[in-house]
Amino acid sequence: MKKAAFLDRDGVINRKAREGEYVTRWEEMQILPGVSDAIALLNRAGFRVVVVSNQRCVAKGLITTADLEALHRRLCEALARDGAMIDAIYYCPHETQPPCRCRKPQPGMLLDAARDHDIDLGASWMIGDSKADVEAGKSAGCNTALLTGGERGAREGAGTVAASLLEAVQHILQLEEVVADRDPHAKTRVRI
Repeated sequence: MKKAAFLDRDGVINRKAREGEYVTRWEEMQILPGVSDAIALLNRAGFRVVVVSNQRCVAKGLITTADLEALHRRLCEALARDGAMIDAIYYCPHETQPPCRCRKPQPGMLLDAARDHDIDLGASWMIGDSKADVEAGKSAGCNTALLTGGERGAREGAGTVAASLLEAVQHILQLEEVVADRDPHAKTRVRI
């Protein structure tokens, strides 16, 4: 089984749209500083990189699934040009009500990715910028990291807390090294 880094999209990979707005066109997709470097580090460390993103804009009729998937292809191509490979993208196109199994904080996207890509959830990480991301990761049995976008201070129950994806990945890889040094056959299981 493989380990994975599950990444939320908006606020982790790209700049989040203003409250109540959505990234629906390539021209609105602004990849955050250090993201390519962070994903490339994960690639080199043997992590599968899987994006898991709530995309309510589909249910609202602001973008079609075909256009969203085209946007995601362009995102993957742009990152790949910088040496950063995304293995898969899962998204929830549903409205908040009625509840579904895939919309975070539910773990459905992570569970589906684990099944599809032979991922060991206990050795994997969910990295997001919201409580829903952290809850989804915990419900799936993953380690978690919360990005604060520069706000310092631990968030209750968040696991690792970092200002950016690059900072979170550097910290995760340091933790991985500590676990491997203690027991090279041990599964990664880090709870902070």
